Amino acid sequence: MNTSALNTIYNHYLPTYGIKGTSSQDTHKKSELRSIYNSIVKLNKESPLYLIKSNKENREYAVGIKEGARELSNTISSLGGLDENEVLSKKTAFSTNEEIASATYIGEDADLTEFPEIELQVNSLATEQVNTGNFVSSSGKGLAQNAYSFDIGINNLNYEFQFNVDSEDTNRDVQDRLARLVNNSNIGITASVLEDASQNSSLRLTSANTGTVNGNGLLFTVSDDKTSKAAGVVDFLGIGIPTRLATDSDFILNGTQRSTASNQFTVEKMYEVTLKGIAATEGGTTTIGLKTDTESLTENISHLIGGFNNFMRAASEFSDNQHRAGSLVKEVKSLSSEYQNSLDAIGLRFGDNGYIEIDESLLKESASSEDASELFSSVKDFTASLYRKANQVSINPMNYVDKTIVAYKNPGRNFASPYVTSAYSGMMFNSYC
Repeated sequence: MNTSALNTIYNHYLPTYGIKGTSSQDTHKKSELRSIYNSIVKLNKESPLYLIKSNKENREYAVGIKEGARELSNTISSLGGLDENEVLSKKTAFSTNEEIASATYIGEDADLTEFPEIELQVNSLATEQVNTGNFVSSSGKGLAQNAYSFDIGINNLNYEFQFNVDSEDTNRDVQDRLARLVNNSNIGITASVLEDASQNSSLRLTSANTGTVNGNGLLFTVSDDKTSKAAGVVDFLGIGIPTRLATDSDFILNGTQRSTASNQFTVEKMYEVTLKGIAATEGGTTTIGLKTDTESLTENISHLIGGFNNFMRAASEFSDNQHRAGSLVKEVKSLSSEYQNSLDAIGLRFGDNGYIEIDESLLKESASSEDASELFSSVKDFTASLYRKANQVSINPMNYVDKTIVAYKNPGRNFASPYVTSAYSGMMFNSYC
């Protein structure tokens, strides 16, 4: 099975039952990877042999709680690091006009006492290349029965797409099939089918990237001149001619005219800026800077609680038909109860379902008080406990899946059993291999 097929399988579950995508927190040092490996070996060595029902529910649940735990772990590590003195200390950026641009602080120099603000005026956003095809009758049959193919060229690479047209296929059937074919290929092109009021439809191809390459806004080409199967689909659908070339962004940063190929860029290794739109009034600007320590602390805690509630939601989703899912929820509730009184005092209230609600006014009042450091020490302890629990679940999600114990290992004479903690991987791929 090739890598593309594996990605398709994993992504089938991930968008619905887990968190898709990676972040800077998913990169690790060799020592961290070695520690994870040693933890897995130890778990494999001590784990009894068991059988798991390889059904859809178990697969969905295993992927969901593993990805939920990974996301919670990444959320915690992104809020200033895992050191006791740094956790929840991450500074946060602000933008006075979020409709023009948003910003994230990415700097690491905690010793700086002054952080420069920047003024930004956006004249135009970077855009994608778009090829909008001809509008043809959705119910018509413009292509004869045959095997067709066409090529999409990106960055000096050509990708050939082959498909069959049957005698009963309508134009809309063909367009829908090609849209799925292109989208599933993951080559950096998004396909969609448009329909007008006259029941005519058009296939639209849009590049994932924005901006020009060496001043050229043509990011991809579509043709069937030298393809291996029958030609004609490109001309009939009209997808070979760009209806909009890609363009660079245009903005003024602190009085200096600038442009980038992307709507996201960094400034002075301190801010990551995302352009979102043009000001409603001519010459409108936004100012980007850092929030106060109090504002940063309350926002960090809001992100932490959001990550915690998302994790609890993922664990609770299958509690009705997964006995071990209920055990995970109880374990997290038990962990949280140790800090409940101190967290309640600063505006973090636990509900009966285990989720945490934020009393924003009390949280801000606590963060700005003279004894804020003492008040929020319990939050740091709670965060450290959550991080350890999330890592435990991420390394061995199968501990919370219903299973039947077959045999316990002989104490003192056992050995590592490969893949015990990673059985969910085989569960996902088993029915596809």
